[in-house]
Parts: sequence; C-alpha cells; structure tokens
Amino acid sequence: MIAFDLDGTLIDSVPDLAVAVAKALAEFDLPVPSEADVRDWVGNGAPVLVERALTWAQQSAPTAQLQERAYQVFLDHYSAAPNVRTHLYPGVVPALEALKRAGFTLVLVTNKPERFIEPILDHFELTDHFALWLGGDSLARKKPDPLPLLHAAEHFGFAPEMCVMVGDSRHDIGAGKAAGFATVAVPYGYNHGEPISLSEPDILLDSLNLLLSPASPTISSTSTRTA
Repeated sequence: MIAFDLDGTLIDSVPDLAVAVAKALAEFDLPVPSEADVRDWVGNGAPVLVERALTWAQQSAPTAQLQERAYQVFLDHYSAAPNVRTHLYPGVVPALEALKRAGFTLVLVTNKPERFIEPILDHFELTDHFALWLGGDSLARKKPDPLPLLHAAEHFGFAPEMCVMVGDSRHDIGAGKAAGFATVAVPYGYNHGEPISLSEPDILLDSLNLLLSPASPTISSTSTRTA
C-alpha cells in the first residue's frame, strides 16, 4: 500500500488557499498576506492555517471566538473556488497510473478537511486512482500522528512494513516513520521553509514519476514483498 499526501505532493493548492485566506482576513479588516506567506503556513490543516494567518495579521494569537469565525469564513471562500488556480505537479498522473497498474493499493492521507478531497480529486480526474481517502478531520488525530496511516493499513490488511508514505513535509515523514512505513519525500512542496532532507526520508525523489524506477529501492522492495 502506498499512502500519498495531497497538498504539496500531488497538487499545488496554495494559490487558491491564499485567495481564500486573503478574502477571509479582509472581511475582518486585517492585513492580507502574500501567497509566499501562505505557502509557509500550509501543512497542519485548515484550522492551523487560519490561526497562523490571524497571528501574522494581528501580531498576536487570535481569540478562540475570532479563530472560529475566521475559520468558517475561510471555509466558505475556499469552498466556492477550490480549483481555480490549483494545479497538478508534473509526473503525478503517469505515476499514479503506473502504480495502480503494478497492483499497488493507493490511498490518500491529507490534513485537508475531508469535505474538499473528493471535489478536488474529481476535478483532476484522480478519484478512481484511490481506494480510500482520509482528511484531517476524518479520524481523532491527523498527521504527524501515525493514526491515519495505521488506520488505512489495517483497513486493507497490510502490515506497516508493506506500506509506504509519500509526502512533502516533515509531518508526512514523521507520520510515516511513527507508523513503521517506508518514507518517500518530494522537495517541491510545502515544508515551512526548511529542506525536507532534514526529516531524513528513506528516499528523496525530484518527481513522483520516479517511484517505480531503479532509483526507488523502497518501492521496489515493497513490491517484492507484496507480490
């Protein structure tokens, strides 16, 4: 089984997230961040994204009441336009198609709220590639906690050592290691401004298209174990 992160791994969603954040903050007469600012805030789920934006705008932590109000406004704006500027990273579609043909079970484990996952997958015609998807609010805990990965593995009857986590951030790699998965990282996503190599993934690939190549011994060895 191969578990993929979504934002920063399969899709670059920051352009649409940044618009939604800007519109939400503007409704509260707060300064609007740049897309580059938002790029550094993504990765821990939408509530944390909004909290970081409010803290930046106010130069102080928001109250619980403001946090909740701004979060709901953000969700409204993002729901209205989640795919206007979002795009797939190069190599995603051929990689998923090749892995599925090779017999791997593919799942999606993201910290994005579950309500947004299927519309985005449908938009990019990726829905049929995944046997299961879990959002940040699907279970009691989200990445970097290993619970979503262990839940997915158990759901399909895979031992952790037969599974791989593919992501772009330290939360993905941390969750994978804690779950006992092999870990694969891509360097082009969102990792709070730090190199993903610092998280010491088992493999670092420039493109997901390389997942089934000889340069990816983790995937190859996993394939041998599951064959």
